[in-house]
Amino acid sequence: QVQLVESGGGSVQAGGSLRLSCVVFGYNYSPACMGWFRQAPGKEREGVAAIDRDRDGSTSYVDSVEGRFTISQDNAKRILYLQMNSLKPEDTAMYYCAARFCGRSRDGPPPRDTNFYNYWGQGTQITVSS
Repeated sequence: QVQLVESGGGSVQAGGSLRLSCVVFGYNYSPACMGWFRQAPGKEREGVAAIDRDRDGSTSYVDSVEGRFTISQDNAKRILYLQMNSLKPEDTAMYYCAARFCGRSRDGPPPRDTNFYNYWGQGTQITVSS
């Protein structure tokens, strides 16, 4: 059974940076498809960034974080990262790591659809103050 454990959340002022980490437990290697999602109070969970290791590490981002956030993987350590720069108050949310063993036959950019992923972490809170 895959378990995902996030860390790195916290409080930061607008313009600051944070790096989230998600460690994969319970398997010898990370699922190929992984992503970061966030959910603010009263809002739906949103796909922030996703990566597909089996498609040359291709990535996808929601428009609101493009150019500010970077998703990456350390496959040897089974860790997924989200580097967040130039943080804004609207980035405040609970951030979740998600994963799926998606296979090499998948086509298209890495999905940021919550329904695609079947493993989820417990989340880590990010609060950005103005």
